[in-house]
This record gives sequence, C-alpha cells and structure tokens, in this order.
Amino acid sequence: MTMTAAGFGVQRAPRTVVFGAGQRSLLGLHAAAHGSTALVCTDQRLAESPEFAGLRADLEGHGLTVHVWSDTAPELPMSDIDACYDAMEYAGIDVVIGIGGGSCLDLAKAEALLLTHGGPIDQYYGENAVPGPVLPVIAVPTTGGTGSEVTPVCVLSDSRRELKAGISSPHLIPAVAICDPELTYTCPPSLTASAGADAVSHLVESFTAIQRPATAIAEGRVFIGKNVISDFYGRWGLELLQRALPVAFENPTDRRARSDVMLAANAGGYALGVAGTAAAHALQYPLGALTHTPHGVGVGVLLPYVMRYNAPARVAEFAEIATIFGKPATGSREAQALQGIEAVEALLDRIGIPPTLKELGLTEDQLLYVAELGMRSARLVDNNPRPLDTAALLEITRAAYAGDRGNPF
Repeated sequence: MTMTAAGFGVQRAPRTVVFGAGQRSLLGLHAAAHGSTALVCTDQRLAESPEFAGLRADLEGHGLTVHVWSDTAPELPMSDIDACYDAMEYAGIDVVIGIGGGSCLDLAKAEALLLTHGGPIDQYYGENAVPGPVLPVIAVPTTGGTGSEVTPVCVLSDSRRELKAGISSPHLIPAVAICDPELTYTCPPSLTASAGADAVSHLVESFTAIQRPATAIAEGRVFIGKNVISDFYGRWGLELLQRALPVAFENPTDRRARSDVMLAANAGGYALGVAGTAAAHALQYPLGALTHTPHGVGVGVLLPYVMRYNAPARVAEFAEIATIFGKPATGSREAQALQGIEAVEALLDRIGIPPTLKELGLTEDQLLYVAELGMRSARLVDNNPRPLDTAALLEITRAAYAGDRGNPF
C-alpha cells in the first residue's frame, strides 16, 4: 500500500517530558539516573537566583557532583561553546543540564556533542552531521518560546561567518525535558514577547511549511515538512498562544497564561522538530548577526512579510489559522486567509514586536546582503512552501524594511 503525503507523519521527542508547576523538583531524580557528574549550563542572572540554588541543591542531594557554567551569552556565541568545552573536557561529565532560555539549552546540546565526539563545533553544521549518540541532555526551560527542550536543533552565532549557524540531528534531542511554568514567572515583558514571538513563528512556519511525499522519511531528512503530526501540534500551539500570550505579556503574574504559553512553546518545538521552519528563520540568521537583536524579535518582525509572500501557496492553512484565532468564516478562502495573516500580525503587534526591520537598526544598503546570506540556509530555504531565490528574499526583506503589508492576493 502506498502512503500519500497527506497521510503520513513523524514524531520525535525526548524519552521523558514532564510538564507542570513545581515539576522542577524532579531534576535531581532524573539526573542521577544518568550518572554522577553533571555539567549545568546557565547564565549569570539565573545562576544567582534562588530557584537555581534550589535546583543545584536537589542535584547535590541526589549525590551528583555539579559543575556550573554560568557565562552563557544571548544568541549563543561560538566562543562560549569553545570556552565551556575547554573547561569541562576532562571533568568526567556524565550528563549535561541546560537551565534557562534557548541559548542555555542549546549550549547544553553543543557541550554534550563536543564532550562525546570532540570539536571543532563547525564540523557538525547542517543536517545529520552528528556521527552518533551524545551525552544525555536534560533541558529545563525558563522561558516560553524556543521549544529547544524537545527539538533536534542547536543554533549558535558564528562571528567568522557573519551569521547564525544550525546543527540539526535527532541525536541532539534531550533525553529529558522538565517544563515548569513557575520558572517563567519572573520573565520581564520584553523577554516574554521575544520568546513568545519565536513560538508564534515556529508554529506558523511549521504549519505552512512545504509538504513532501512520504519518501522524505526514507531520504534521511531531519525536517520532512508539514505532516499530520506536526500539523496537530501547530493547531494546538496556536490555539493556546492566541489567547494566552497577550495575557502573559500584559499580566505577568497570570499563572494560567504562563502555563499555556510554555505549553504552546513546547508544541512549537514538536512541530518544528519534524516539519522545520522556513524563510523567516533563514533571513533572521544574517539579520541577527547584523543588528544583535534577540532571535524572537527578528523572526517576529519578519513573519508578517513571509506570511504574505507565502499566502498564495498556503491559502487553506492561513484560512484555518483565522478559524483558530476565532475569526468568522466569511467571504472567499483568500479573504479568510488574509484574516488569518492579519490575526497573527495583530498578536505580534499587541506584544510589542516592531513592525519594520528599520526599527531594528538595519540599514537599506544591508538588505541585499541579508537576502544573499539568507540563501545560504539551504534547509530553511528548501522548507519554504513557495520557491525562494535571492530576488524573492530581497522582496520580503524590502517589504519588511518599509513596513509594506499589502494584500498578498
């Protein structure tokens, strides 16, 4: 029996995912199951928090020797990866724990990779370049955004190449994800917005990604495009985010909203982990390197313009997004699709994502450079539902610079 593209799907996930308020108390129990010496990757702000002190005490209470690396910088510079590896190469690490936002979780993945297979890190760029299993990773996110706790992706900033780079392999999926929304309660609105915009982009881009035939699985792709399983997570995550993200941004103490945003980010991680993301992320890599803006802000600015470019190829999906966002099903399918695009734009506007690249500090003479470097992210370009070349990426970038949100139909 031949399986059609519309009827196949893939699920990739950690062996264990624990979600809920207070569930961080299980960290020591899970870590002890993987060895006696742990490397904890975090940042300076979190390392000085009482929550981190409690997590470290829990690890030590379960008999683990704990090495803490707290110098993780935003957008994960390659230099951080190298410095941490140099310090921990001979520490006898059995398990690597990431506690923090996406950069901390990605650093944990990178260190698990290097401590197993050695460096340099750039030999693993791209898809399926990781030669085998890595040290077990336990991911403890403290933001609701990246979904890195469940994804096969590690993203870092490579200053030598003037762009962000990605390592994609199922071997990088954490062994355990502990998702405790209480850890997000202290996130300031700006971080809630940036992380939330990242989750929005993951959900929208995976839900509207290219659709490949079922043979994509046998081709060994990490990202096979949209499928029945990733679409389920896309719908679920968008339904959660459309109502919870504005509340979490405007009322940071709302526990239900915080929980739902973290759950939506988790769903986004599941979706992108098999479907992949597309043009907004391809353009954000050089954009982030040039403007040094948070990743979530960059993709949040780009997403409305990418949606409009892709709209003719994804009318049904954007119309369904309109329904998810509670818009009445009136008018033509194209009119409904436009409603879906505008609903996502309104959500991003409400949480304060800037409407143009100009507001991020990009200059007009840099637009072609961004488009040209965006084309280098082959897996993201290939994942876009509408074909891309440098001219198309320049069209999107120019619209995003000027704030041109015209009718795509």
